[in-house]
Amino acid sequence: MNDLERELRRAVEGEVRFDTYSRLLYSTDASMYQMEPIGVVIPRHADDVQAAIEVASRQRVPLLPRGGGTSLTGQAVNRAVVLDFTPHMAGVLEVNQDERWARVQPGLVQDELNHRVRDRGLLFGPDTSTSNRATIGGMLGNNSGGAHSIAYGLTIEHVIELTAILADGSRAVFGEVTAEAFAAKTKAPGLEGQIYREVARIRGQYRDEIARRYRRHWRRVCGYNLDELIKDGPLNMARLIVGSEGTFLTVVEAKVRLVRRPTRTALDVIHYRDMQEALDSSQAILETGPYAVELTDKMILDLARNNIEQSKRMGFVQGDPAAILIVEYAGESDGEVKAKVEALEGRRARDRFGYASHIAYDAGEQQSIWKLRKAGLGLLLGMKGEAKPIAFVEDTAVDPKHLPEFVPRFRAIMAKHGAEGAYYGHCSVGCLHIRPVINLKTPRGLEQVEAMAGDIFDLVLEYGGAISSEHGDGRARSPFLERVYGPTIMRAFRELKAAFDPGNLMNPGNIVASPGVTEHLRYGAAYRTWEPRTLLDFSAQGGFAAAVEMCNGVGVCRKTLEGTMCPSYMATRDEEHSTRGRANALRAVLSGKVPASDFAGKRLHEVMDLCLECKGCKAECPSNVDMAKLKYEFLNHYHSVNGLPLRNRLFGRIAGLSAWGARLAPLSNWVAASWPNRALMEWLVGIDRRRPLPAFARQTFTDWFDGRKPRRDASRGSVVLFHDTFVTYNTPEI
Repeated sequence: MNDLERELRRAVEGEVRFDTYSRLLYSTDASMYQMEPIGVVIPRHADDVQAAIEVASRQRVPLLPRGGGTSLTGQAVNRAVVLDFTPHMAGVLEVNQDERWARVQPGLVQDELNHRVRDRGLLFGPDTSTSNRATIGGMLGNNSGGAHSIAYGLTIEHVIELTAILADGSRAVFGEVTAEAFAAKTKAPGLEGQIYREVARIRGQYRDEIARRYRRHWRRVCGYNLDELIKDGPLNMARLIVGSEGTFLTVVEAKVRLVRRPTRTALDVIHYRDMQEALDSSQAILETGPYAVELTDKMILDLARNNIEQSKRMGFVQGDPAAILIVEYAGESDGEVKAKVEALEGRRARDRFGYASHIAYDAGEQQSIWKLRKAGLGLLLGMKGEAKPIAFVEDTAVDPKHLPEFVPRFRAIMAKHGAEGAYYGHCSVGCLHIRPVINLKTPRGLEQVEAMAGDIFDLVLEYGGAISSEHGDGRARSPFLERVYGPTIMRAFRELKAAFDPGNLMNPGNIVASPGVTEHLRYGAAYRTWEPRTLLDFSAQGGFAAAVEMCNGVGVCRKTLEGTMCPSYMATRDEEHSTRGRANALRAVLSGKVPASDFAGKRLHEVMDLCLECKGCKAECPSNVDMAKLKYEFLNHYHSVNGLPLRNRLFGRIAGLSAWGARLAPLSNWVAASWPNRALMEWLVGIDRRRPLPAFARQTFTDWFDGRKPRRDASRGSVVLFHDTFVTYNTPEI
């Protein structure tokens, strides 16, 4: 234990984890990057956060505030002490229905916030496709948008006030300030006063350059929000902080604006034989006043057909479209949304676009279609083979009217560099998430990333667009910010960063002073794995290591309000007990981050142990990760080295033991329920003494079946019943 860990353990009430496996579990997010942190702190409350920051400040150690780890450009990985807010600081503190706002903690998942305010007819407007696991803190850090940003804008439009711990451990509240209040703040002592003084200086010194360089496109999240400093009206300092990706301070509480939930919605899913036709028709669709317009391409639809969960949602798809546009309308009545859909269908008939459409008025069917759309990212990253659709130029946005000519030129750049792409995203606001399919494990793949990024960002700037429109800059786009803003604004960025974080300890390397786009990759030309000899067949996945690498980090296994996956995470809210955490641990062993002998080690067994082998991930993970099968293989190796424990031997012979239990019932039931036996079972085989054991039936199912008199008048054919051990000896009445 080093001095940092020792001091953190003394100062923090929550958990402090510095072991190798815990660090590796937090070394990735949903991006192509990987950086092993120094350690992990799981705070229980704001005082823990303050204590951890004070320790880090004294010891000059970087810090990384982290939410759900769903970042697509590497903002949530760093060589730093990670603060994970999701286990304990994930609450809704207050809701004001009349004024439509909520006070929340940073680890709160956005779907959980919406679940809490649904019965009040409210919602949090920005809605990312990762809404079932992305946190409000992460959305504030990224300035996230989503499918309905055409109606609600970005997260910045919904922040009212932020309570934060500054880089030196002091507390501050940032919100709207009048000119008089701002002037008073500049005279305050300490770091907070320094921040206000520097903000005033930067506003005065760079006003003209800010006005000249900031793009008029509203959907811009690249760089810092310096344009907030020169807007008319009172300055809201919280809006300046949104989108800073944890590089300024650590938010411990946010007051956010809520909006009215639409009373009724309807979907019209238009099918196209050609992607270009979909893009050409998007402007006509926008003229009808939609609530959302979302594009999904053939690559995603084909992957959905081969996914257990998503294939069930494909019933609305007619034929084999090259693309579909999901057009949503909102209104106060069924008649209102129906009229809007009929108007679109009339426009479609006149302009002759789309070969088919599917209209959904039923709320359940609409939800199913939206779930398919939101699964697009995970489906893409679950593509088999070494080449994957990766995120580095996937967040561009231009005026929607330019999409029909912008996208073909984007495609031509990919083709020039030998890549094809996958397409999905928000036609409503000109933001298509186009992902080039690249093999990062080859030198050629790395060359493609570097060359393609420059060409595509030049194209975006030619159209007056944004290189980051809702996913943030992180490690993928920070290196290109000077190309967007020029050296003067970049100097202002560095000065603003230094004002909030004089020691450069807050998530360094993002937005300013960033390394190259291909530095710190999860996979690279030097990446290697070893392949264990397996008992099970993993050839369909490309081998055991490839089956592990199917997990791409998008974190669907961290959802808590729906489905089965992942029950151990739902119970613990611990990254270690998520499907993603287990896959990260297995990959660490196979890639040499830890010794190969750990494949039969106790620590990896701890990570794998709470997997219930329920197969929920195989069905619900959009990337088709089958953690149960991976665990079977791991346990085979583990027990071959460490031997089979008594517990496994007993349960492996449960049929024979149950047969004796049934013969000796009810005496066996009395013994099994007795306190001495409960204590003995807990000590010997780890069955908690509080858990009741299933009672044995004196008459087994087999005895009953053999002695029954078959009914001659009710036969309609043969019925085959597979009666297992539990039915036979414990519940024959079934």
